[in-house]
Amino acid sequence: MLKLEDIRPQDGATHSKKRKGRGIASGMGKTACRGNNGEGQRSGNSHKRGFEGGQMPSYRQMPKLKGFKNKFRVESAAINVARLNELDTDTVDLAFLQSNKKASSTAVALRILGNGEITKAITVRASYFSPSAKEKIEKAGGKAEIV
Repeated sequence: MLKLEDIRPQDGATHSKKRKGRGIASGMGKTACRGNNGEGQRSGNSHKRGFEGGQMPSYRQMPKLKGFKNKFRVESAAINVARLNELDTDTVDLAFLQSNKKASSTAVALRILGNGEITKAITVRASYFSPSAKEKIEKAGGKAEIV
């Protein structure tokens, strides 16, 4: 039966403490692992975090970051109503525009803006319509569907 007093660490898991400054034969005598001269060998030696011996610290060598990148930003393609006239189709959505190189391939949303005029009756599926764009599409006989 295993008893509490019988539990011991595995072999090699522990080692004896370094006994510094106990003579030349100890392997850590004389200077006690501090080297021969300089600031680090003197008593009372301690540095601030990041101190590099008087050299310009690496955190001061790096340039400061300017601005920030919003990780919640949604990449969207914006198309004006006038550009919808150029397309030879009766339904327009983001996938169609990306396949015809009219919208960025990285876009995940489509926004329809109201600049220009539309003469065709087109069904447009997008995530956002400006009020004037929606009005112009519906006036031309088309449909504006929010996806």
